[in-house]
Amino acid sequence: MPFDAQTTASSARRTSPDPRPVALWLLTVAGMVWIMVALGGATRLTGSGLSIMEWAPLSGALPPLSEAEWNRLYALYQTIPQYALVNQGFGLAGFKSIFWLEWTHRLWGRLIGLAFALPLAWFWLRGQIPAGYKRRLLLLLLLGGLQGAVGWFMVASGFEADRTAVSPYRLVVHLGLALGLYAALLWTGLSLLRRPGEPHPAFGSLRRQVKAAAWLVAAAMLAGGFVAGIKAGLDYNTFPLMDGRLVPEGYWRLEPAWRNLTANIPAVQFNHRLLATLAALAAIGAALAAWRRLPAGPARRACLGLGAATCLQYALGIATLLLVVPAWLGTLHQACAVLVLTAALLALHALRAPSPGAPRRPT
Repeated sequence: MPFDAQTTASSARRTSPDPRPVALWLLTVAGMVWIMVALGGATRLTGSGLSIMEWAPLSGALPPLSEAEWNRLYALYQTIPQYALVNQGFGLAGFKSIFWLEWTHRLWGRLIGLAFALPLAWFWLRGQIPAGYKRRLLLLLLLGGLQGAVGWFMVASGFEADRTAVSPYRLVVHLGLALGLYAALLWTGLSLLRRPGEPHPAFGSLRRQVKAAAWLVAAAMLAGGFVAGIKAGLDYNTFPLMDGRLVPEGYWRLEPAWRNLTANIPAVQFNHRLLATLAALAAIGAALAAWRRLPAGPARRACLGLGAATCLQYALGIATLLLVVPAWLGTLHQACAVLVLTAALLALHALRAPSPGAPRRPT
């Protein structure tokens, strides 16, 4: 996997610090990123994401502390199209109701930064970072900072003329980077916590099945970003057919043709359904193969967990669609998507092959 550290036999024999504290720290930060993804879904579904028009990485950590400051921020919000076209006249109380969720989302992002940077400095100065991991941890720190900048880049697109929401393209970039950061944190933490055990003859084929399911899950999640970005979930609220058809009418109605993949409501929703279905079938197939071919143990449990998580997410997706995307259910659907990604990574990690020359120990 791309997140695997290169460990040689000679480096493994060197005296090194206990990797468990670093691993648990990284898994904790990954959990915080998971919560951040759910908060991001809630801000989008409630229309709260554009309520704060200033990017103030330091001073923005404090909420408004006076009525004058509340009125200043509300006046800024009144200058953007979302207020004029969606929320005009909802008053200061209405503004506060959307402000707090976005403020919490940004505050949580700041806390993630501190939760990563401060322990990193502590482990670094005390020489507790395992060999071969310093460069990767610095890269994760940079990716976290980039994610904050991309978040503002996304929000700023919602202030443009005639826009009431952010650009779906920037939304997908923001979501994709968050998922990549989460995956890297989780994989690195697992790699520090558990080394490969004895491989099983079925690992190779099962790993290919799980890898296919993982890529389909990732594609379905990014396609879901475009569904969210253009609010495609508010149309075609039936399942499995879309307006009585398997493939909806008007799938290729936009020119040039590629725009149908990102801006055409029937095509975007159909693509998300298709990718989710393929991911579910791949995950269930991998789970069944693991049930038949693997002995009881971490790898088998991880594959079965992937199948179960994917089925749960598929059911939540159908419910979200049929109920016309209530905010609470849409948020749960987005949070459960990270659960499916987690299950896929756990399965891949349990099925991974040992690096050449690396020591083995039971998982």
